[in-house]
Amino acid sequence: MSESTSDTVSFGYENVSPEEKTRRVGEVFTSVAKKYDIMNDAMSFGMHRGWKDKFVKRVKPQPGERILDMAGGTGDIAFRMADRGADITVADINQDMLDVGAERALERAETPDTGSLVFTCQNAEKVSFASSSFDAYTIVFGIRNVTFKDHALAEAYRVLRPGGRFYCMEFSTSEWSGFREIYDIYSDQLLPRMGQAIAGDADSYRYLVESIRKFPKMAEFESMIRAAGFVNTKVEPILGGAVAIHSGWKV
Repeated sequence: MSESTSDTVSFGYENVSPEEKTRRVGEVFTSVAKKYDIMNDAMSFGMHRGWKDKFVKRVKPQPGERILDMAGGTGDIAFRMADRGADITVADINQDMLDVGAERALERAETPDTGSLVFTCQNAEKVSFASSSFDAYTIVFGIRNVTFKDHALAEAYRVLRPGGRFYCMEFSTSEWSGFREIYDIYSDQLLPRMGQAIAGDADSYRYLVESIRKFPKMAEFESMIRAAGFVNTKVEPILGGAVAIHSGWKV
């Protein structure tokens, strides 16, 4: 049974109604919005910056391209792509995350070659944009929080023009024996404590760990991307799959 035909969905290790998951995920990101980027640095030991640089290199944003950066609230990916001249629509279901990104955008030093940035509150499962509106669609560390991932993938396919490209970076399960066990201990025991110490919120980071564990394995998620209609799909594991870059094309 797929997510969209089930009466319940996972919120971490709990099974809740779709409406309850959407509400509780919103509460998580409202709680951590102000400390989100600081926590990213702390819990990845700064490695997320290199991962994001690699991700944007894979996307290859071009001057004048229209790119939808879904779940991109704080702007980390959007700013990198705008610096390459692309026109970015930053979409997120959480207005508090968007507010952080918009504040950061005002502080940025822009050049004549910097692409435009627009921030808009959107639900990834049903966005307001017309079909075939974008040259690329990106979503980074966001799709595991979507209530119905198949709906979000279908919307990504719809809003891309023919020839458009889909790129997603998400946490997954490392296939490196030894590292996987160490990572699990770190995730279970240290991440919630870091969340409490830095963001004053252990529960949200406990949910983060649980949501990663419940997310489909790399091959399974690639199958979901293909099922949405994308072709030439590819998975690039990082740290043995602890993080993975997924890509596909609309024809």
